[in-house]
Amino acid sequence: MNDLFDLTGKVALITGGTHGIGMAIGKTLGQAGARICVNDLSPERLEAAKIEYAKAGVDAFTLVFDVTDEQQVDEGISVIEREVGPVDILVNNAGIIKRIPILDMPVKDFRQVMEVDLVAPLIVSKRVAPHMIKKRAGKIINMCSMMSVYGRNTVSAYASAKGGLKLLTANMCCEWAKYNLQINGIGPGYIATAQTAPIREGNHPFNDLVMMRTPAGRWGEPEDVGNAALFLASKASDFVNGHILYVDGGILANFGYVKGENELEN
Repeated sequence: MNDLFDLTGKVALITGGTHGIGMAIGKTLGQAGARICVNDLSPERLEAAKIEYAKAGVDAFTLVFDVTDEQQVDEGISVIEREVGPVDILVNNAGIIKRIPILDMPVKDFRQVMEVDLVAPLIVSKRVAPHMIKKRAGKIINMCSMMSVYGRNTVSAYASAKGGLKLLTANMCCEWAKYNLQINGIGPGYIATAQTAPIREGNHPFNDLVMMRTPAGRWGEPEDVGNAALFLASKASDFVNGHILYVDGGILANFGYVKGENELEN
């Protein structure tokens, strides 16, 4: 059974995996035996991340390149191929969000979010897929979102990009599954990270909303997403394709749920 989740000898690239969910995925895959490669725009963030990975027993290979720049992606992945090996597992994790109402959002900001969150996964996937196709083996995991299926105020660009990424995942599956590539997505729910700490503390109204609307009754942990990524990166998911795995404590299954109401009904 352990062999199903053994990634020994695999090379995994987690774009933007320097913190939060991306780092949790990197640590989980690394502890399962994969050689972890992480990129970012900031050498300082990469150096700090390398230290954090080491604390988890993972020797991360780090390098600077911009996922929205085709030349930089080609050069960066060429370095990985030369220094570590061809990419067997790609996690398209790098992303940004801009919380701006539609009428106030400059088009350049909308385009930037689309470039990072939707176009970049295409660029990086196109770079690694030919080797996977030749080898007839590969895993691509696109970091989608609950906003791949619904919208919220002030996140029009992010939701548009993540909705597009869901369908890009499906189309990659349609074209590449015949070569034994598995291309899937993960849609994290509300996860307890450093970025969400300010809205989880005290009596913040958004924390109350999450706690009331999530059937599991808690925020997710980054490790919850890491475990889902391990499944999608492993042999255990060899016949799972074009699927978005929502790691959300059930919030999408029953978005109208209010904690306590169902118990009273029963």
